[in-house]
Amino acid sequence: MAQTVDSEYERSVALLEKLVNENSGTMNLAGVEKVGAMMRAELEPLGFDAVWKPMAEAGRAGHLIATHKGKPGRKRLLLIGHLDTVFELDSPFQTFVRDGEQAEGPGVGDDKGGMVVMLSALHAMHAAGILQDANIEIVLTGDEEDVSDPLEIARADLIAAGKRADVALDFEGLVIDEGKDMGSIARRSSNSWTLTTSGKTGHSSLIFNAEYGDGAVNEMARILAAFRTQLPEPNLTFNTGIVVGGAAAALEDDSLKAAASGKTNIIPSIAMARGDFRTLSEEQTQRTRKRMQAIVDAHLPGTDAKIVFDPGGYPSMPPTDGNRTLLAKLNEVNADLGLPQMPALDPVKRGAGDISFVAGDVDGLAGLGTYSRGDHAPGETVDLDSIRRQAKRAAILMTRLSREQR
Repeated sequence: MAQTVDSEYERSVALLEKLVNENSGTMNLAGVEKVGAMMRAELEPLGFDAVWKPMAEAGRAGHLIATHKGKPGRKRLLLIGHLDTVFELDSPFQTFVRDGEQAEGPGVGDDKGGMVVMLSALHAMHAAGILQDANIEIVLTGDEEDVSDPLEIARADLIAAGKRADVALDFEGLVIDEGKDMGSIARRSSNSWTLTTSGKTGHSSLIFNAEYGDGAVNEMARILAAFRTQLPEPNLTFNTGIVVGGAAAALEDDSLKAAASGKTNIIPSIAMARGDFRTLSEEQTQRTRKRMQAIVDAHLPGTDAKIVFDPGGYPSMPPTDGNRTLLAKLNEVNADLGLPQMPALDPVKRGAGDISFVAGDVDGLAGLGTYSRGDHAPGETVDLDSIRRQAKRAAILMTRLSREQR
């Protein structure tokens, strides 16, 4: 299998170039579907039955689901990746450019490089005559970078696949920390919130008196400062992404833009903010919400405030014993390949991902894709050589797992 990965390396790079040069920004529905068709054309000759699940009614392209039936009674593997990128049709960053063992392009690492690693590993298993006995289901989502709402519909197929599986392997990017390839046994949640503060407006000379109070902007400042000082704890991060306030203020365009008006001599009547927080467990999520709510409720004189937590959001993938066992098995593969051991990555060092939707039902590992830099920004660059070592790891790990009894 390792020899097959090496011998097909240039084919893998050529496929990556083809995938990258087809724009598949989340909202380019036709482009996402075209990339899905390219992946389908790769998977079906390997014996997978592939189905396209359209999501047009949710404003997204859809998902590719491919199933390979092997020997009954053996473990079922779920492989996860995504077809879309953050680079829409209006982005100036559109083209794959190779420079030796480096290449840049939109989604070259996140997650088209990961899908190429997945295919390289499956080709190696097929060439060795091993794939035919493996029970594998693949879910490639078309909206990982901008998931549609409600999540219960957008991720229904992935969640159902997780309930059928015994092991989940996520082919998003490899993280290297202090020169070491890291194993990802956990991912944090992603939760969004909107905060609105209000106060009594009037002439600025009246601010802070008993009748007019502190004003909406000072109430907003109090709350955000209290978040900073009172919320910190291990594995929790929180961020305020946009703030607006004045005599009039509003969030626009799905809260991505804001507008306000006011004067220096008018007490502001309204302020609004939008942000997120990330946790390692559902218990931490609920605890953080309660603490944020308590801070919001401790109003300054003459003000009011309301915080609304968005429904859904990405759940967490806690670092379970089952996930640690999978990393130990991956490190057995590393030992046999002569590669260094992979320590467990601090979950603070990677973001939310689709594998979290199945983490409550199945043991999993993330970060089996390529190593890349500058993801989500023009100049995103992949280390092409990481295709080889990641595909070898994945092929051998999947082989060993697929031979285990359920």
